[in-house]
Amino acid sequence: MRIAAPVIATVLTLVVGSVLFAVLGYNPLTTLAAFFVAPLDSVNGLSEWLLKASPLVLIACGLAVGFRANVWNIGAEGQFTMGAIAACGVGLFYPNPDSLLLLPLMFLAGAGAGMAWAAIPAFLRARMNTNEILVTLMLTYVATLFLSWLVHGPWRDPQGFNYPQTALLPPTAMFEPFDYSYRLNPSIFITVIAVLGMWIFTDRSFLGYKMSVSGAAPLAARYAGFRQSAAVWTGLLAGGAAAGIAGMAELAGPLGQLSPQVSPGYGFAAIIVAFIGRLNAFGIVLGGLLMSLLFLGGEAVQMNLGLPAALTRIFQGILLFFLLAADFFIFYRLRRLPEHG
Repeated sequence: MRIAAPVIATVLTLVVGSVLFAVLGYNPLTTLAAFFVAPLDSVNGLSEWLLKASPLVLIACGLAVGFRANVWNIGAEGQFTMGAIAACGVGLFYPNPDSLLLLPLMFLAGAGAGMAWAAIPAFLRARMNTNEILVTLMLTYVATLFLSWLVHGPWRDPQGFNYPQTALLPPTAMFEPFDYSYRLNPSIFITVIAVLGMWIFTDRSFLGYKMSVSGAAPLAARYAGFRQSAAVWTGLLAGGAAAGIAGMAELAGPLGQLSPQVSPGYGFAAIIVAFIGRLNAFGIVLGGLLMSLLFLGGEAVQMNLGLPAALTRIFQGILLFFLLAADFFIFYRLRRLPEHG
């Protein structure tokens, strides 16, 4: 049932979506086809599908490491943003813009910035027992405001017609697309390596085993000598590194420059992806493809049918609701207590 739960949640989401479309006055079958089928009927659509799935899967893999140990990193969106900022700083201000070291340095900067941003809640949780959910979430808004200040102020492109954006990155700081007709680029291989790395870590390593025990049975983990602080640091730093690298890949791939909308919400959507995938590396891949399709479908019905852009978030919320509801009925049994007269 744990494996079936995401399928059940997806089917119920489609049912509720059909009712929602009917209430709005649209033909449910036509609208669902426009949402879930039409975006994949071309090579460009398939390319965009994989492109959007890549950061979702990458971030979800990092978050799942912490989630297995009950370390709840809800701030991947902020870590994504800080990774993109640090990578952009290297790409724009490195002394030799033609250096072949530029992309590797941007990769390290993105990973380092994401980890540094995640280290703040890790330190506070390990030393002061603060709630990492609140701290990571609040730091997301700090990162967003910091990005806004940069693109409106010191990093704004003087040749950008006063738009809040940085200058374009040099060609050596960009991933070259597989085909210039589409945006898919080699950054997708980073995600492939991350999926394999997560599988090895969680399913084939002793440290991954300790993380799982810390989440499933904290008292047993403490009795066995597994330190909770180690699980906190490992979980948060893994999530921060993955999100920061995803921010760097998005910047050096389809974007090419910083703007206030550097992320369409990948950091928050990746939380749903992790749970759809049951915190399993290969399940996360399927969850990322589904969530990517929701992003694409939302854009398609917005352009073709005039439906609001918020529809994507509505579908994400409905999907998460049904997934949590399915988990509730899996882990808990409802029964009627006898009445006492």
